[in-house]
Amino acid sequence: MRILTIGNSFSEDATRYLHQIAKAQGKNLEVVNLVIGGCSLEMHYRNMLGNSKSYMLFFNGEFTGFYTTMEEALLSRTFDAISLQQCSHFAGVKETYSPYLSELIDYLRTYQPKAKIYFHQTWGYEDGCSRLSELTAFSSMEEMTIAVRDTVSAALEEEDLDGAIPSGEMMLALTKLGIEKIHRDTFHADCGIGRYALGLLWFRVLTGESVAENTFCDLDVPAKEEEFAIVKAYVEKQTPLA
Repeated sequence: MRILTIGNSFSEDATRYLHQIAKAQGKNLEVVNLVIGGCSLEMHYRNMLGNSKSYMLFFNGEFTGFYTTMEEALLSRTFDAISLQQCSHFAGVKETYSPYLSELIDYLRTYQPKAKIYFHQTWGYEDGCSRLSELTAFSSMEEMTIAVRDTVSAALEEEDLDGAIPSGEMMLALTKLGIEKIHRDTFHADCGIGRYALGLLWFRVLTGESVAENTFCDLDVPAKEEEFAIVKAYVEKQTPLA
């Protein structure tokens, strides 16, 4: 399976361990990730129009050292799935999606007509994070998560999308299930259990496979056994998109 993500640091978080998680189950899952920090749908759209060679090219969770255009990536191979996302501070603001999301979807379907196109539902900032008041109108992680969920749900109804990856809802749920530190800097995912949870969720919803017996645990930041168990139990219950 080949996956292309067109995103920012939040897609970097989500796919850091995705290839390794799949490999632990004997699956060859290639992940190409185009990253510009803080990139919005509008910026992706403008980069599309200008064929801008400004995307950091990640492959299987690692930066290659190269920069690329969206077009170059789309021409490089046939993808099974492609994800788009809004920058986190705009993700719960419906007005920031139009007309950029529709135009991007049309562009992707021109180059990759057989690929399924998904929207990545990003997560809310940690309670008390200064960015909540500085960049958003939300007062808590839960309030931000609900807004993102509702905005993405509206996009699914209005746009030619094949589904959404509910990372935001999962991250909020895990904080309520006992994961002490899901963020690393109050807004990005923790480099250990946070990124692991995201990768496991992506694997589950994109492939439809069980994750209950997945053995991958070689994280950049160690996690506790009980945290692995909490994440696996939650992700196993999620409905696959495949």
